Amino acid sequence: MSGVTTWLARWFRRLAAVALLGGLIALLAWLRTPERISDADGTPVHVMDGDSLRIGDRVVRLQGVDAVELRQSCADGEGGQWSCGLEARDALEALVARGGLRCLSGEQDCYRRAVARCSTKELRDIAARLVAQGWAVSGTGRNDGRYLAEQAEAKDAGRGIWRGPFARPADWRAMHPRPIED
Repeated sequence: MSGVTTWLARWFRRLAAVALLGGLIALLAWLRTPERISDADGTPVHVMDGDSLRIGDRVVRLQGVDAVELRQSCADGEGGQWSCGLEARDALEALVARGGLRCLSGEQDCYRRAVARCSTKELRDIAARLVAQGWAVSGTGRNDGRYLAEQAEAKDAGRGIWRGPFARPADWRAMHPRPIED
């Protein structure tokens, strides 16, 4: 009898290990499932800056771009300064105002924001349009990312931030660090 009991105990331990492993795999798959965030149900949308917005209580950052910061200023071609960060936010507001906002997120950034690709009922890719208008750079803005053609077009046309010299958003943030939040 003790041989059968030992065999059954080992079998149950193995079964429990397999069940635990299966549960972990299912949990990981669930966590990686893209999150759909939408204002279609009337959830309020607040544009925070040129590449992030709040949908209800969820903060979303646009994937693949880096927009100038809200408090950032840029130079125009004649040596004057202008509030490019405010204008970048206004540009994103205008795109979101088209209605039918949909965002698909599969990851979070270090600030626990959903990193998402967003569209509206009239616009397939909000980030691409922001780069084409000159309000954001592709990727980190150093010849990377998926929107290089849009960035080159905006730069050649002198649109948005490309109308004069500006600090890359990542460089500006490094010079103006955020206070650490608990």
